[in-house]
Order: sequence, then C-alpha cells, then structure tokens
Amino acid sequence: MTYPTLSKQLAADDIVVAPGIYDAFSATSAERAGFQSAYLSGASIAYCRFGRPDIGLVSMNEVAETVLTIRERVDMPLIVDADTGFGNALNVQRTVRLFERCGANALQIEDQSMPKRCGHLKGKLLVAPEEVVGKIKAATDARLSEETLIIARTDAIAVEGFSAAMDRAEMFVEAGADILFIEAPQDIDQMKILTSHFKGRIPLLANMVEGGLTPMHDAQSLQDMGYKVVIFPGGLVRARARMEQDYFANLKATGWNEPFRDRMLDVTQLNDLLGTDQMLDDGGRYDAENFKTKK
Repeated sequence: MTYPTLSKQLAADDIVVAPGIYDAFSATSAERAGFQSAYLSGASIAYCRFGRPDIGLVSMNEVAETVLTIRERVDMPLIVDADTGFGNALNVQRTVRLFERCGANALQIEDQSMPKRCGHLKGKLLVAPEEVVGKIKAATDARLSEETLIIARTDAIAVEGFSAAMDRAEMFVEAGADILFIEAPQDIDQMKILTSHFKGRIPLLANMVEGGLTPMHDAQSLQDMGYKVVIFPGGLVRARARMEQDYFANLKATGWNEPFRDRMLDVTQLNDLLGTDQMLDDGGRYDAENFKTKK
C-alpha cells in the first residue's frame, strides 16, 4: 500500500493520529486498523523487549534493529523515538543517518540529559538549550532527505517551568525543527497557550499518556485546539499488560484457555492476520518442482 508522506499528512486538515507500536506485529495490527502513521516508542521497546522501565536503558542499535523489522512488514510512515540522539551532536548525526537508512520518517530528539527517563516521571534533568540547538542543526544537516522530519522535544515544563519551556521551544523552532513537542503541559490552559503561540509557525505534537501529567483529550479535541499530531505511545502496552495479567490469572485458576476464548484469536484468525496463506503461495512459486528440466 502507498501512503502519503508524513509531510503531506501534516499539510492536510485532519490531525495525524499515530498509535504507539513496539515491534512488527503491533505495527501490522495498527496498519490493519487503518492508521496512516505510527509512533515507535522507546519506552515500549524497554517495556516489551526487556521488561524494564523507560529510564534510558535502550540503545541506538536496539532501536535501529526494531525499525528494520517493522519496516520489513509495513509501509506506513514511522515516527521514531530517538531519545537524546544517544550522545552529542556527532552521535545525533550518526543516529539520524542510521535510523533514516533503516526506514524512519521522523526522529524525535529531546533535551534531557543521559540517562533520560519517561516524560511523566519525576527527577528529569535537562541539558543546556544551546546544546539542543546544536543537535537539531546537526540532525537537519545529516538527513539524506528533506522528507525525514526532525521533532524537537522539550521536557522543561516539569523541570524549569512553563515559561522556560516556551523559551526553549522558541530556540528549537529557530534552529530548524520540523515539528515541536512540548512534553507534559499540566492543564488545558497551558495547551491552549502553546497552540495559540505557535499556530501557523510549526506543527505541534501532543502526547496522550493514561495516568500522566497532561489531561487526556481525543484526537478531534486536540485538532480543534490546534495540534497537528497526537501520539498514544504506551496505550497498547498498557492494554497488553492488563490482558496478559487476566490471561495468566485465568490459565492458573482454570487450567485451560476455554474461559478466555472470546478474548483471543484462534490459530486460523491469527494466521489470517499474519498473511500466512499468501506467504506460502508466494513461496510456492519458487519450489523446486517448478524448475525441473523437462525430458
């Protein structure tokens, strides 16, 4: 399937809704549901691949490997969480080139110090805004295509206050960021100030985290406010975590899956989701029987 580029999606009237994914299977499910873009969450990689919290434990190569496996399976634009760029400006350039070659269409770079942590956890530390300006410029210089977008994120609201976050955001816009992500506004008034201030200058990204610091809103409400992108980075993981707890509790209590059947795909439905029959048919074209020499 051919998708409009992320730039074209941003230029359209409707907000870009990018669900959080963490592997090729979740990406396939998001694509099947009809989404036009997806967000590869570094936090979700930490949760699902390593069973660890989002405290900066995932490496550049582990994210790149995940992008590659997802890109092999789906064609829709991928927004990739690149954390701090995994180092200084030179590291940022290496990250941009690597992720772009692997299939990323946008990279999110933030202003936390290493090791970073989830934007809705306490105890974050920031680097100087001038350092991030250098990283943004390094990122835009390193990309091979102008269609590879650079998302500048600031976590300053929780650390230095709302006014400081606005000042940092201004610097990041001037540095050449393509999308602005001001993390964790604490009420709707702050959200409206952000969208009003940057309206028409740069697309704004909203991050919806259940139980986080920012009030939850649906996509239409965020669009009406002036946001152009909304991500739900960890929603799928939280749904999966609840389902897994319920599944294992049932199996432990009952000794089988029958009481849980209405909440599961059977093997036929799973193979349909995976496209198993089509893959086997495709592979059949290369069977040795098709290439035997006729006597």
